[in-house]
Amino acid sequence: MALKPSGSTARHRTDALRAAILSGELADAGRLLPERTLAERLSVSRTQLRAVLAELAQEGLIFRRHGQGTFLQPPPAQGAERLGVLARRAAPRDLMEVRRTLEPPLAALAAERATSADKARLLRLMEETLQAQDLASYERADDIFHYKIAEMAGNAVFLTVFEEIRSLRQAAEWTRSRQQALGTHQIARLSQQHTAIADAICAGAPEAAKAAMQEHLADVGQLLDGRQDG
Repeated sequence: MALKPSGSTARHRTDALRAAILSGELADAGRLLPERTLAERLSVSRTQLRAVLAELAQEGLIFRRHGQGTFLQPPPAQGAERLGVLARRAAPRDLMEVRRTLEPPLAALAAERATSADKARLLRLMEETLQAQDLASYERADDIFHYKIAEMAGNAVFLTVFEEIRSLRQAAEWTRSRQQALGTHQIARLSQQHTAIADAICAGAPEAAKAAMQEHLADVGQLLDGRQDG
């Protein structure tokens, strides 16, 4: 009779599967390969794979969208291609003006509406921004952190607007400005501001969350303006 794997062995196997999925090597442009292909590549059953994917989705580490698939980062806005013209016209300064209007109220709503599970996920995401070893790691963690706050606000209309702003942020000019402005010192400072935002949300303090987000986005805007003006 075959022996069942011990708890520690099973957990080790699950951790290995999680690491393989999150590595990005099994994704195409941020979208995970189809389940059948993933199961074959990882040499696991689809039942095992689905259990791990469900765990990662519950933790907010992968994102599922009906009809589009499963993503390692929040999926693109629906119909994002129509934003192409606007992305070419909008400067990073324009986007920051909109972010400063939109995201502080989202942080306040998140503080009012977040569940215990939401708060636990947000704290994990905040830790990822603190632990980022390079710009690419920080940008991924930062992207998911802000997206999670928009989700936690619990308003589908706000989330749709946020997703469109996020798609514009990924345009080439915005990306170049951000990469030029963010060095090790700046990343450390912005990550510490994420801590203040997360702490206020988890404490259920809407005004403190709003103020912390305002301070954070003001700092981001100053960094970008300094690089542009220089």
